[in-house]
Parts: sequence; C-alpha cells; structure tokens
Amino acid sequence: MAAPRLGQFRLLASRRFGPLCAASLLGTVVDVLVLTALGTLFLREHGMAASDVPPVMFVLIVVFAVPLMLVSAAAGDLGDRLEKARALRLGKLGEIGIATLAAFGLYAQYAPVLWAVLALLGVRCACLGPLRQALLAERLASDELAAGHALGHAATFAAAVAGGGAGSALGASPNAPGTLAMLVAAVAVAGYVVSRWIPPAPVRRQGPLRWRPWGATQAVLKLAREDRAVAQSMLGVAWFWLLALAYPMLLLAWAGKHGESAGIALAAVFALAVAAGALLCARLSRGRVELGLVPIGAVGVSAFGIDAAFAMAALPAAETVGALALLGAPGSTRLLIDLGCLGASAALFAVPLQANIQARSRGDRRARLAAGGQMLAAPFAYGGAALVFGWFTFGASAPALMLALAAVNLGVAAYIFRQVPEFAMRFLVWAISHSFYRVRHEGLAAIPEHGPAVLACNHVSYVDALLLAGAVRRPIRFVVYKPIYEIPVLRSVFRASGAIPIAAEHEDPAALEAAFAAIRRALAEGDLLCIFPEGRLTADGRLGVFRKGIERILAETPVPVVPMALRGLWGSFFSRHGKGAFRRLPGRFWSRVTIAAGAPVPPALATAELLRSRVAALAQPT
Repeated sequence: MAAPRLGQFRLLASRRFGPLCAASLLGTVVDVLVLTALGTLFLREHGMAASDVPPVMFVLIVVFAVPLMLVSAAAGDLGDRLEKARALRLGKLGEIGIATLAAFGLYAQYAPVLWAVLALLGVRCACLGPLRQALLAERLASDELAAGHALGHAATFAAAVAGGGAGSALGASPNAPGTLAMLVAAVAVAGYVVSRWIPPAPVRRQGPLRWRPWGATQAVLKLAREDRAVAQSMLGVAWFWLLALAYPMLLLAWAGKHGESAGIALAAVFALAVAAGALLCARLSRGRVELGLVPIGAVGVSAFGIDAAFAMAALPAAETVGALALLGAPGSTRLLIDLGCLGASAALFAVPLQANIQARSRGDRRARLAAGGQMLAAPFAYGGAALVFGWFTFGASAPALMLALAAVNLGVAAYIFRQVPEFAMRFLVWAISHSFYRVRHEGLAAIPEHGPAVLACNHVSYVDALLLAGAVRRPIRFVVYKPIYEIPVLRSVFRASGAIPIAAEHEDPAALEAAFAAIRRALAEGDLLCIFPEGRLTADGRLGVFRKGIERILAETPVPVVPMALRGLWGSFFSRHGKGAFRRLPGRFWSRVTIAAGAPVPPALATAELLRSRVAALAQPT
C-alpha cells in the first residue's frame, strides 16, 4: 500500500525521507569542508589574496569532477542492480575512510594528501549521487517527489554555506587544524549513523555488472536520449550547476578586494537564496512536478542577473575592508536583493527539471539516468569554473561577466523550450490557473496513476483543457473539437501536449476516423486521455447531451472511465456567457474554480447516459 502523502516539512520527520536527506546533507558538509579548507590552505601557502579565488577553484573543481565523470556511468549501472539503501551505507563507510585520510591531511597541513582526498570524494559522489536520486523516487509518492527534490536542493546549498563558512574560518587559522580534522571525521561518522535508518529498496535490475566505463557511458547517454524531455531536463540541470559554481566564484573574486569576508558573505547570500527558492518551488508546485515554473526561473535568472551587473558597476570602486563595509555602501541593498532573487530563480529553474528526470524514469534505470545527469553536469561545472578563471585572467570586469551569463542563459533556455514545447505549455497552464482562478481539487486521487484510462468532463470554457492539465499529475492527451484545436493561441499548446483533434462526421469524416485511430494508439500505449463528450462548449452553462463517441472508444479499447466536472467557470472571461468569450474585459480575477473527479466506471458499464449523470452530479455546487 502506498505511503500517505506528507507535507513538505513533515517529510523530514519521515523515515522514508529524513535519514536520506540528512545523510546527503552531511556528505555535502564533508565535501565543502575539505574543498574550502584546501583552497584556503593553498591561498595562504602561496601568498594569494581572496580575489585570486578563480584559478584555485578551477583546479579544485577539475580534481573533483574528472573522477566523478569517469566513474558515474558504471556506478549508476551498479546502483540499478543493488539494494540501494545497503549500497549507500557501504558508501558512507567508505566516506569515513576518506574523511580519516582528510583529517590526517588537515592536521598535518599536508596539501598532497588533501588533493588525493578531493579526488576520492569525487569518486564517492559519483557512486552515492545516483543512489540518492533513485531512492528519492523509490520512497516518495508521486505527489511528494517535487517537495523531496526541493528539500534536497535546499539542504545541499544550506550545507554548502555551513561547510564553506566553517572551512574558511578554521582553515585560515594556523592554530585550528586539529579542530577542523576532528570536525570532518565527526561529520562523516554522523552521516553513516543516520544512513542506518534508510529503509531498504527493491532491486529493479538483474544481471552481472560489466565494468566498462566507456561502454557504460554510451549506454547511459543512449537511455537519456530515448525521452527528449528527460534529455533536455538533464541539460537544464547541468546549466544550473554551471551557474551555481560560476556566480559564487565571480562574487568571491569581485568582492575579494574588499576582504575575504565580503566575498564569502555575497556568495552565501546567493547560496541561501537558492535554498529558499527550492522551498518556494515546492510550495508553488502543490504536490506535482510543476514544469511551468521552469520558464519563470529562466527569465528571473537573466532579469536579475542583468540588474545585479548594473548594481555591481554602481558600487564605489574604492577598496574597503570586510563584509560590513561593503554591505553598508550605497547601492548594496539593490545588489543583495538581486542576488537573492537570482538564486531563488535558479532554484525555480532547476528543481522541477531534476524532479522531472526521476518522475519520468522507470524503476530499473533510475540510478543510471541520475548518473547520466551527473556526467553531464560535471563538465558544465568545470566549464563554469574555467569561464570565471579565464574571464578574470584577461582582466575583464565582473559586471560584464554577469551580463554575459544572463544573455547566454536566455539562449540556453530558448533552446531547451524549443526542443521540448511542453515546458512552455506547462508555464501557460500554470500562469492561467494561478492568475485568473483559485483552483480547488476534489477526488482527484480517483484518477489512476498508471495505465490507460479516459477522463470524461463537461466543457465550459476555452481553458478547460489547460486547467485540467494543471490539476492532474499525469500528462493528459486531450481529444479536442477541431475548430477549438485550430485557434492560433491554443494550437501550439494542444500540439505540444499531443492533443488529438476531432470533428463531427458530417463536418470532416476523415478527421473523425483519424482521431479514433489516434485514440486507439494512445490507449494501447498506456496514455491518459481526456474527452469532452458534449462535443462542444456549452452556450448556456448547462450540461449538454453526451454523444456516443465515448461508447465507440470503449468498445474498441476497453479502459476505465473517470467522470470529472468543472465548477465555477461559467461566466468567466473564457466562457461563452453574455457576449461570448474574449469579447469583454475580464470582470474578475482569482475566481474560485473546482475540479472534481468521481469513482472510475468500468468500461462495460460506461454508457453515455450513465457518464452524463455522474458528471452532472459532480457539477452541482456543494
């Protein structure tokens, strides 16, 4: 039996999620503690200033990312063949060994050992990352997946701030290497202890492991290309990690002339904003993987990045000392707001894409696809570090780099949205359902989570399909009256969602037969279809006669039918009330609309008359 759905923060107290999130958080603290302490040690030993961060970070990321890229594919293949919770605990034991070696290197202040530790941490991340991602999808219900990924992102960036602050503070002090060494070891041990509470997960794939890094890499990339939405989601997440490394490095280098604490403060503002944006994403998603937030995040990254560039250029050029002096300068408030909104927008862009990868992955390939995402993200992260390093090496300005990143971000987003129109369609759905209406759901748990089914709904307005697509967690293919399908604004939306245009036999018999053929194929492939059995929009707000086409569909492909009803849309801007749709100014915004579903009707009983009576009962105000 499926576990009951929990609220966003109550998930943290659940054994299904809490131990996994805590183990991941503590692992991130270990990574960032070692990376920051090593960077601080390197800067101090070579007499470098905080403004010299880009070249140091560039080298650190290369040492961490190259082993991750080499091992990820094979680790993902192994992760799909093992019991994931046990494998993760074994990895945490290995992390204790790595942390012990790191503690020795930190205590002895011996850089070669720490470089080796950093490479080993890259291997450890390659092995454990796919397991964590796959376990999320294994343990969380479909309506908890977005919240789980959001909390995971928030924990990662909060841990990065905590680990970075502790690593900088202790790494810069010549009298505290022992304290830092004990801290790294203690955090690693705590990570293993909490991992003991992670419940086991079923093995999804059998067969021997072939340790062929190049062959495994090719196989993973081939898997990713099978679903364009998954492949483009991976690309979007990889771009996010480029930004997530480039912006802090840029801020550390630019603000380093004001003192190390100034750069750390600005980078921390960005990282904490990403964490806050991830939590906001879960709130706005309302229990579903909401791809409609991705375009909002993409536009926000560019808009606030551009304004941040002008805010940086407007700050006084004279050097000051410390974070307080920089943050107290005229115009600093504008920069802080921009960085906060920039980080939050980046989270709105990345979190739904990351959740989408797991939501669309079969159980026997989740770890491999997560590994593929890691492999793609690693060179992007490397590229972000290289970009900042090269930019400052040639003496270019930080505001100019902010502008360049904002411009390229728009290009990346436009490419992704063109490849997968569903993202733009989901944004339109989200925008309409959150601006014109306050949508309430009743009984939507009756809709099957998997397998073919038909939704039969009343037809009240031109946005019925958009509202239903925004309410139902599964992707829906709509059977739409052809004249409505051909409306210029809606046509691209329907086409992106795989809608099936249909016409009456006396209007276009060829289109009618093509529609029934497409319906048969869609149901045979396990899709969820939605039809409006009235055949047209209501002209008076009352429920019309259901046509017999629904009976032909069920005779050709017997599947369950879920009756549904839309309440509160009659009289809205998009209905035919009064002068008709679009012929008057909207009279109200944020109106209450209810989307209700009833118990599924077996195909043998689902006559047009019975379905009409069920829909009529659901359409009555409660």
